[in-house]
Amino acid sequence: MEKDELFKEIDLIQNCINRMAKNSFMLKGWALTIFAGVTAFTKGENFSNPVTLVCTTIIPFVCFWILDTFFLRTEKKYRKMYEDMLIKRKDNNTEGQYELNPPKIKVDCFLKVMFSITLVVFYGIPLLASIFLLVISIKHNYVCI
Repeated sequence: MEKDELFKEIDLIQNCINRMAKNSFMLKGWALTIFAGVTAFTKGENFSNPVTLVCTTIIPFVCFWILDTFFLRTEKKYRKMYEDMLIKRKDNNTEGQYELNPPKIKVDCFLKVMFSITLVVFYGIPLLASIFLLVISIKHNYVCI
């Protein structure tokens, strides 16, 4: 196998890894921006109304968490593909050359990636805080009735 071909294949896989990492980074920025923006826009009143709290903070945060998990898991697949490709090419095996189909690669299950330390800290803490405020809001509304 020519070195140019190997470098091109490596470059293609690295570009996919970089794209998934960039998507994950952008999602985290959007999640924080939306959370802060909604809180500022409603002047914190969304924390007193349970329905508004769920619709403006909890549901979007869970959606961002799921989407970020998808990108992180796909990035892991490309990293595994990269490792496997290097092993194959070392033996001069050109099978599957330039194939960039990550669903064939087996990595951790979706829930294991979703509840990894980094994602739990980033999404879990604000989500738990929102759920805590939701419970307090529901109890407060229930007591006042």
